[in-house]
Amino acid sequence: MKRYLIAILLVINFGGILFFNGCAPTKEVEKVEILSAERLVDKLEVNRRRIRTFEGIGTLVIKSDGVENRASFKITLTKPDSIELSIMGPFGIELGEALVTKKNYIFYDALRNTAYEGAVNEDILKNIFRIDLPFSNLMDAFLGAVNLTKHLYKMPTTYAVDGDKYVLTYVDSVNQQTEVYRVDIRQLGITNYDVKNLSGDELFIGSYSDFGLLENVAVPYTVNINDKQNDQTLSIKYKKISANKPYIHINFSIPADANIIKW
Repeated sequence: MKRYLIAILLVINFGGILFFNGCAPTKEVEKVEILSAERLVDKLEVNRRRIRTFEGIGTLVIKSDGVENRASFKITLTKPDSIELSIMGPFGIELGEALVTKKNYIFYDALRNTAYEGAVNEDILKNIFRIDLPFSNLMDAFLGAVNLTKHLYKMPTTYAVDGDKYVLTYVDSVNQQTEVYRVDIRQLGITNYDVKNLSGDELFIGSYSDFGLLENVAVPYTVNINDKQNDQTLSIKYKKISANKPYIHINFSIPADANIIKW
């Protein structure tokens, strides 16, 4: 049965999807206060947590296990524990929809009018989203956010201002790796996030661009993630995003006559 679901999910891939550039005003300031490392990380984490609900429409490309999947999609996130993903075909026809929480999932195959439901595990997340990421990391990936919680109460190994970017570097001797964050000084959005081992080999690369301001938080319309350790990439281009609006809520439902299969 799991192989059957994987086959269904693999069908929902599309080529020739047009990409759209999100255009939104940037934050204009004449003078910029240079923040200390501590204040910068605090502000970045406050901003990340300020987005409680999020809705985005766009296109995505996922490469994993040697397979490239392309789709037009709509994502709805409600923190801390709900993701609703809709996959659309030509003319906006919905082909599949998934509701995933930290504990349970429902995947509805519109072409077969069949719903699959059960408990969430790593395999299920990978089968639905076609990328091997933990639940919280999936949320951050679709938001174009980087979780800096672990750095809230420690100083970076080095801290510098390079042109219009803050550069924070953390050397982790326990995990034998170095993390570098580049942050736009004016918008306070993380534009690059790189992880390398102490030999200089790249393990993870995240780049974020085309920022718009939502709730005074810089949110990227374009997200590119390259997880080199697991040989997988995720590219997202939003054409429309919104956050913390009253109309943003999970609205998942399946037809009354749908066939339901429990796993």
